[in-house]
Amino acid sequence: MFSFSINDHEYNHVHFIGIGGISMSGLAEILLTEGYKVSGSDTNNSYIIERLKKLGADIHIGHSKDNIKGADLVVYTDAISDDNEELMEAFNNNIPTVDRATFLGAIMKNYTNSIAVSGTHGKTTTTSMLATIFNRSTLNPTILLGGQLNEIGGNVKLGSKEYILTEACEYKGNILKYYPTMAIILNMEEDHLDYFKNLDHIVDTFVEYGKNIPPEGYLIINIDDINAQRVIDNTKANVITFGIEKNAHYTAENISFSPEGYPNFMLNIKGKALYPIQLNVMGKHNIYNALASIAASHTLGIPIETIIEAIESYKGVQRRLELKGIKNGIKIIDDYAHHPTEIKASLEALHNSTNGHVWCVFQPHTYTRTKLLLDSFTESFSNAYKVIIPDIYAAREKDTGLIHSTDLVDALIKNGVDAKYMSSFEEIENYLLDNAESGDVIITMGAGNVYTIGESLLKNNKKEAI
Repeated sequence: MFSFSINDHEYNHVHFIGIGGISMSGLAEILLTEGYKVSGSDTNNSYIIERLKKLGADIHIGHSKDNIKGADLVVYTDAISDDNEELMEAFNNNIPTVDRATFLGAIMKNYTNSIAVSGTHGKTTTTSMLATIFNRSTLNPTILLGGQLNEIGGNVKLGSKEYILTEACEYKGNILKYYPTMAIILNMEEDHLDYFKNLDHIVDTFVEYGKNIPPEGYLIINIDDINAQRVIDNTKANVITFGIEKNAHYTAENISFSPEGYPNFMLNIKGKALYPIQLNVMGKHNIYNALASIAASHTLGIPIETIIEAIESYKGVQRRLELKGIKNGIKIIDDYAHHPTEIKASLEALHNSTNGHVWCVFQPHTYTRTKLLLDSFTESFSNAYKVIIPDIYAAREKDTGLIHSTDLVDALIKNGVDAKYMSSFEEIENYLLDNAESGDVIITMGAGNVYTIGESLLKNNKKEAI
């Protein structure tokens, strides 16, 4: 049983508010395996919760102050509001509370080497690429993913205490709570503007993060990012760069794409060796993700032959350009993209891999992001034939009335995009059933529940349905 301490205290019974979340569940599973008593709560049941129950967790559906009885530490996610009944009960009874990022940082200290993947987008894909490579090497790491990966049978894999691989989100400056021995920075763009003041604030946070890496550690960074040099200039760690447009330690040259949209390129390592690479995931953005994974793995001493074999076999993680099914010749694809850059990259990949129309159903995620990045969103949908926008997915926010999906639709139309607002998923499904044709692609996009539209379309038995 390993030990962890927060504020110099050690704990035995940890309660997780929001235990069904993809990241919280992984942390809970680590503690269960290490012999800790784990309890938790969430608003809905899921296969993740049922898995944790089988491992011994005491989980309640619904929040109640009685749920935290006996706990000597309470862990909560950023999505939990300050008036949560369980959190308030912990405050009132002086039970220590800690946010998920601080708790993860404490857990990471139990491992000799910690690899953290950060950036505005691409974290889950890159972490899962690394997980695939590591899983086929001799490292045997503990892995915490923000998605479901068939290679490791889910979102968590428990390994030795030598290595831990995890995603590291910058929201609320959470990356500053980690001190990895290897930090991967994929990109730095405007996002989470409900917390960050502007892009400079975001980059400043990554600069401080770079300072947290020990001198004997490694910074793996995308040199093509316009702000990468600021991080490089302020870290004492060993710097390893990757990129496509600028000279880097790991670069992709002679890039081409298969008819399915899969990238092919020559991997150039430090100008000394060339290796042909053929990916099995779509889009130029995945070349960057692959380069980051290759650079990190190779730096850790994994043989290049093992790395290439694993990266070429990687077929993606759930909800990242995931093919959900085909019905009557129409592909139904789902993608987690909710940031303008992600949307643009995914739609470009689809546009280049199909001869039919690309129908995009985009569910905006949070009012703040929709309002503050509205202009950027209008530049993201040029490769879609038609765009359908349902209501904004609120997530952790409350509707202030300052932004609505129709505002995004109006902005898209002004920018020459054929966009429509539809308030209900049923209306969207019926519209697609009546209009999409064989050879087309329907993609549902967003970090909310928009994926259920594709699932419903595939189950639809309506006469002449897709």
